[in-house]
Amino acid sequence: MTDSRSDCLFCKIVTGEVPAEVVREGERTVAFRDINPQAPTHVLIIPREHYRDVVSAGAAEVGILDEIAREAGEIARAEGVAESGYRLVFNTGPAAGQTVFHLHGHLLGGRGLEWPPG
Repeated sequence: MTDSRSDCLFCKIVTGEVPAEVVREGERTVAFRDINPQAPTHVLIIPREHYRDVVSAGAAEVGILDEIAREAGEIARAEGVAESGYRLVFNTGPAAGQTVFHLHGHLLGGRGLEWPPG
């Protein structure tokens, strides 16, 4: 678990140093399939710029969270889960399951997503 940009797995995906199955690229975001999917549709949406988590991105007031939400909607439509419903999840901190400390939203869909999540 590192916070260093030079050691960050997702920063390396953004630069192309690490391969990923990219499904959509925006000017400020990259979206790619999770390597350990928890649903038929499981796409990670990340900012190109490094933010440790959703809290640090929100505090920066740069509008990246809005952009991630818009991208999630476009990806959900393209993946065919927009009508049936999908979940956009931001894990923050180790106890919540965050293992890569680069802001990322998990777009999950294509199956029932019960509540509460577990």
